[in-house]
Amino acid sequence: TTEAIQADCDVKATNVILQGLPPEVYALVSTHKVAKELWERIQMLIQGTSLTKQERECKLYDEFNKFVYRKGESLRDYYLRFLLLLNDMNIYNMKLEQFQVNTKFLNTLPPEWSKFVTDVKLVNTKSLNTLPPEWSKFVTDVKLVRDLHTTN
Repeated sequence: TTEAIQADCDVKATNVILQGLPPEVYALVSTHKVAKELWERIQMLIQGTSLTKQERECKLYDEFNKFVYRKGESLRDYYLRFLLLLNDMNIYNMKLEQFQVNTKFLNTLPPEWSKFVTDVKLVNTKSLNTLPPEWSKFVTDVKLVRDLHTTN
């Protein structure tokens, strides 16, 4: 009969849909027996995931815009914290222009680093050992900032 064929098709469609779901989604929808209802529930869950992703992206952009140097923070810690933020943004395929990244990093350093930032921009790889003596203890930090500035 037509009803039996429809029921068989519904079971097959439900099974196909359920097989492609990750376990956490499967647990939320496996009680639905009608393929159409199942599909509608999955769509609602996926849209919810999309909203969650949008919220996370908004928070990351906000974090980027508010990113500042923390008093007493080493340049290395500042750089690593900045890099973690950029990595989080990269996970969500969030795009920033390279000049935005460079400008944000350099402009949020405290004023006492301004001469250092200028020196870093002018330093090339071969002359790192010829830095003024007062900067010699920062050679590793110079490399970090220079690499950020030159690779991007």
